[in-house]
Amino acid sequence: MQPENDSDIAKIVIVGGGTAGWMAAAAFSRYFDNGRRTITLVESEQIGTVGVGEATIPPIANFNKMLDIAENDFLRATNGTFKLGIEFVNWGQQGDRYFHPFGSYGQDLHGIAFHQLYLREKALAESGAIAGREAVGDIAGYSMSSMAARHGKFARVKPGSKSLAAQIGYAYHFDAGLYAKFLRKLAETQGTIRREGRISAVHRDGETGDVTSVELDNGEKIEGELFIDCSGFRGLLIEGALETGYDNWSHWLPVDRAIALPCANPETLDPYTRSTAHGAGWQWRIPLQHRTGNGHVYCSNHMEADEAETILRANIEGEPLGEARHLRFTTGMRSKAWNHNVVALGLASGFIEPLESTSIHLVQNGIARLFALFPDKKISPVERDEYNRGMHELYEDVRDFVILHYKATQRDDTEFWRYVRNMNVPDTLAKKMELWRLHGRVFRENAELFTMPSWIAVMLGQNIWPEKYDPMADTLDDVKVAGALKQMREAYNNTALQMPSQTDFLKQSNSWAAAQDMSG
Repeated sequence: MQPENDSDIAKIVIVGGGTAGWMAAAAFSRYFDNGRRTITLVESEQIGTVGVGEATIPPIANFNKMLDIAENDFLRATNGTFKLGIEFVNWGQQGDRYFHPFGSYGQDLHGIAFHQLYLREKALAESGAIAGREAVGDIAGYSMSSMAARHGKFARVKPGSKSLAAQIGYAYHFDAGLYAKFLRKLAETQGTIRREGRISAVHRDGETGDVTSVELDNGEKIEGELFIDCSGFRGLLIEGALETGYDNWSHWLPVDRAIALPCANPETLDPYTRSTAHGAGWQWRIPLQHRTGNGHVYCSNHMEADEAETILRANIEGEPLGEARHLRFTTGMRSKAWNHNVVALGLASGFIEPLESTSIHLVQNGIARLFALFPDKKISPVERDEYNRGMHELYEDVRDFVILHYKATQRDDTEFWRYVRNMNVPDTLAKKMELWRLHGRVFRENAELFTMPSWIAVMLGQNIWPEKYDPMADTLDDVKVAGALKQMREAYNNTALQMPSQTDFLKQSNSWAAAQDMSG
């Protein structure tokens, strides 16, 4: 990927640092020959970054591997912990708890999806159709990640292992500021040039409308041929200069404020994120090695900031560390993530609330998609349109899955919950919900991010039970299926109990940031 003639892009400029900017810089500098192509990142120490997104989903491991980052080194550098999924509290009804795990549920039998066998066995047990039928329990009992999380355990097994522990799917919690710092060091080692300063002007070609340079407040001009906008919510290039437009999804996802407040860790370092629903939104809890990240995401039309902060402070588990940070956002995405010669990443591209920890993945996917469609100086509209089509599909897939959590509620205790419970949803989501309601069927389309187990976890966790199970499940031997489920349930629980605690695993694997002051 070296510029060999005048048509190849030689100057890439990244506007903004933070997680998105330094992810882009680390990836570009890893794969481009900086002797012939320059990568410049412009940021100002005077402009803060949002940096509260500390939970991820499993594909982040692929990004780190692409950059040759060793997992243990990464965890030490970022005070990272493992994440086996998300525990949801008070979402279906107040008092409910369920777990959305990474990884699979059980084992399919003779081509019949496991969850259909589970639905059948549960229906038989509850109907009393077969005397002495043992209760199948919560579907979480058939997930390795769920059972490890329930017992506060974690294990990382070698590839190819036949142990049930190999079914664990995991991601990470980490300090986003430390991750950006870690990637900055890597990117600069690989040749990325960093420029300090505020951007005071954006210059465009009078004929094509493309951005040609950004000007710093000291008068310095930084020229480029491809610009990556990582300037956060303001979208300095994609919106400020190009006026691209924004698709607002707040009628489906009305939360528009967040308060972040870290606290000291409790005694137990849980290997999962917790999301607890409150009167007009929800609270996150993200345990790191050195502190616990907390935040309250809420709808300003239904709750004032003071009340939201009071609720947050009353529900954190340790001594507060620092001051609470108040943030504003509008859920949605740019009408085009790539406009002219500007590609927006991170918050400059769009924002879907952090309920399912997708923000960093959207950056990662945007980078990978740009690699696959990397342009010449004369950008092809066909390639640009393909990039925008793919990013729209991804954002809409994530949007629908997050909307599901709100729509699939039985709560009616506040005006907020009554609104989301009764609201119309996108046709794409309505179809998925109807297919589930009829026979518990889930189909993954267009390389959707969230797979079948994720949809099953939320549907069942929030009490959306199908009217019937798939009749194909009745083709299997009744006694054998019941025995198989019992064996699976016992095996997952016993395997989880044999694992070390997360803290012990981090220390044993040399992933603990022991040199740092762990008191907070």
